[in-house]
Amino acid sequence: MFEKPKTHDAYALRKENRSQSRYIEIGHAHIDQSGQIHHIFLDRLPIGGFTGHVFLSPVGVKMPDPAPQPERPGQDPD
Repeated sequence: MFEKPKTHDAYALRKENRSQSRYIEIGHAHIDQSGQIHHIFLDRLPIGGFTGHVFLSPVGVKMPDPAPQPERPGQDPD
């Protein structure tokens, strides 16, 4: 399994509705000291609204939620 100490947490961007989304933790990673090899272990994935894009953030640094997208005039909220 994953035996190296984790250096990063893995996050995915999940859409909540048309204008809002948030990052959720989906696993962890180890980047070796040379910076050339990345080992990523995903132990969960979001259901729906997942683009497949995985973000890595140093351990203990939570990714801030992205700013809401502006709505177009006449667009109904979800």
